[in-house]
Amino acid sequence: MATISGSWATLRKRADLPTDIRLHDLRHTYASHAILSGESLPTTGKLLGHASPRTTKRYAHLDGTTLAKAADKVALEIEQMMEGGDM
Repeated sequence: MATISGSWATLRKRADLPTDIRLHDLRHTYASHAILSGESLPTTGKLLGHASPRTTKRYAHLDGTTLAKAADKVALEIEQMMEGGDM
């Protein structure tokens, strides 16, 4: 009988991945990329099979570049509002 850990070890070896990469790490990566590509927490949570968005929140890591882009976008919108322009 095959186990998930045995199957993962075989897959990891065939893909030539480092031995310290866990199957669970792939869930984190998947969630992070889903959020970074614009999916909402509830949608990402459904994709991962989570019952609570709270659980999904732990998986969604945003890198510094993404946060800087978001800050720039908000700053631009505020600047336009201050100049009397429409958003």
